Amino acid sequence: MSVKIRPYRKGGYEVDIMIRLANGKTYRERRKSPYSSRSASLRWGRERERHLLVHGTTPAGQTTAGTDEKEVPTIAEFADRYMEGYAKANGHKPSTIDGKEQHLRSHLLPAFGNKRLDAITSEDVQRFKAKLSELSNKTINNILATLNTMLKCAVEWGEIERLPVQIKRLRVHNPSMDFYDFEEYEHLLTAARAIGPKQLGFVLLAGDAGMRAGEIRGLHWTSVDLSRRLITVERSEYRGEFTTPKHDKIRTVPMTKRLAAVLGELKQAKQALVFTGGGDVPITQQVGRTWMGHALDRAELRQHGPHTLRHTFCSHLAMRGIAARVIQQLAGHSELTTTQRYMHLSPGASEAAIAMLETPPPRRDAPARGDMLETASHRPPHTP
Repeated sequence: MSVKIRPYRKGGYEVDIMIRLANGKTYRERRKSPYSSRSASLRWGRERERHLLVHGTTPAGQTTAGTDEKEVPTIAEFADRYMEGYAKANGHKPSTIDGKEQHLRSHLLPAFGNKRLDAITSEDVQRFKAKLSELSNKTINNILATLNTMLKCAVEWGEIERLPVQIKRLRVHNPSMDFYDFEEYEHLLTAARAIGPKQLGFVLLAGDAGMRAGEIRGLHWTSVDLSRRLITVERSEYRGEFTTPKHDKIRTVPMTKRLAAVLGELKQAKQALVFTGGGDVPITQQVGRTWMGHALDRAELRQHGPHTLRHTFCSHLAMRGIAARVIQQLAGHSELTTTQRYMHLSPGASEAAIAMLETPPPRRDAPARGDMLETASHRPPHTP
């Protein structure tokens, strides 16, 4: 038995599978891999090899005595295998797994549950998009991504020979990021301070350190260095489970003096978590939203979730002229393009460029600076 991979003449890779059947005969199968990378093609070939060994093979146009043609499972029948063998087996974060399960339960199974994996058509997908039109394009694309990875898994695991449809995603326009301006943010801090140190600490960790809500809930005192005023963002919490931050980007963020002061006030020797719902149990998502909501009500500001304070953090840095790369590092963005969504707020470069239009234009007959220097160097020395 063997699985060999070689470059395909028209691009991609050819998978060459050779096995020995139960009747002692050798069976060879060569086909183009549905994947573009060598490693994924090899995994697909090995899955195909196992499929042939378990289920046997039927030459085109014939049937094998005593062997029934394997029936392709439906989306509903394949869903649990996909979640266990793909999402959970690949160590996806709990929030990602919950999102995929929500996509299946609320959208994909009602629309495609009774359809075989190989029976989904382009028209089916387009009709499905139309039914989801009330959702944002980003949300629709996330749901389509779950369907697409399911179908790719079915190919890799030998349930279907090729992808039945090429799924086209919708165009997503970057939305404007709402944030609290400098005066509003100070009002919010005043309101949170009046409620209590926990509420103030929560707001400052989001607005002065740019931490996500899950990162705040997962913050341990071992990650807080009050003497050097540094926070290491290395954990995120979701429904009681601790993982690494989004995109696995662990980062260190300096603390403002006011953040260090309130964390020093909250510090307790026997408490592992900065914010706890009792013992070593983290606060829930709802507790964080409630703290934020009470502070916003007291400050008489528009209601938003804690993530708006992260937008406020990035926006205030940009408005103070901080470079995009620095903001990216502090916020833990995986792509600079995410950070650049805030950079239109930076007044420095744009205003300086426009101001240059109001300066006198260069004279055409004026010597260049280099020519002036050269003339000066060849001028004879002055004699009294």
